Amino acid sequence: MQATLVRKTRERYGIGIVEVVIWLVPEPVPPSMHHYKYRLVYVVEGLRVVGYDNERGKGDHRHLGAREEPYRFAGPDELIADFWRDVKGAMP
Repeated sequence: MQATLVRKTRERYGIGIVEVVIWLVPEPVPPSMHHYKYRLVYVVEGLRVVGYDNERGKGDHRHLGAREEPYRFAGPDELIADFWRDVKGAMP
């Protein structure tokens, strides 16, 4: 099985840009245990305001401003909902 693109969008939102990229991958990205690789980000004036990703070696986590914390991945739909909740909460 090769990686399959599940979702890819880039759009203006408020005064920033939202980008969502989710892949279904043949093997989990360690230490994640699921078969998704993802990157969701809300950027304003070149600065990441909200970000979710599962980088190799770090696993599932999110960025809220300068703070980084673990994230419990429960599926792509929940991921997108959680991300948008944080984006809307970060709006000025």
